[in-house]
Amino acid sequence: MDYFKCKRCRRAGRKLFLKGDRCFTQKCAMIKRPYNPGMHGKKKRRGSLSEYGSQLLEKQAVRRTYGVSEKQFKKYVLEAMMKKGDKRELLLKNLERRLDNVVFRLGWAKSRSSARQIVGHRHIVINGRRMDIPSYEVKIGDLITIKEKSRALPLFKDLEERLKKQTSPAWLDLTADKKGAKVVSDAAIGDEKEIQNLGMVIEFYSR
Repeated sequence: MDYFKCKRCRRAGRKLFLKGDRCFTQKCAMIKRPYNPGMHGKKKRRGSLSEYGSQLLEKQAVRRTYGVSEKQFKKYVLEAMMKKGDKRELLLKNLERRLDNVVFRLGWAKSRSSARQIVGHRHIVINGRRMDIPSYEVKIGDLITIKEKSRALPLFKDLEERLKKQTSPAWLDLTADKKGAKVVSDAAIGDEKEIQNLGMVIEFYSR
């Protein structure tokens, strides 16, 4: 499974951060083999893709980054396209407010796949109630915490050290002990590259 995660990054041409800490080391496949996977990977030129091919590649990269199924991803895109406003930002909000993504953004999990397991095993509490649905959409005002009894588990043994290096997004307001956070606003697009990438996804589904 880990091997296939590396192939997905190489095919996308950039890090998708699917393997947690390994993605930040020299062992990362995008550092060791920064070219397409396969026998002729080194000879393939990324720039030779058609417009459709580039959009498809970007769609797959974004979908795999968030770890959602094709059906669910299409639902998020179509919801964004039906609303008024910047479709790229609306799509970003749909993806970012998934509970598994929030757990990852807060640094409570090393990867989104790990975050899904944490949520699925009922280690997360929202507004005082346990939540085990990774796709649950958090709302402004929600208080998200790690369940009290779960904090001593091996799963969170190095959490204190990891959180020292973690920078959480502005739309999540961490509690003093960093074991909880309140959703204070919607997620916002942070840089032009991200806007461009999401724009290609919208264009793919607009065909």
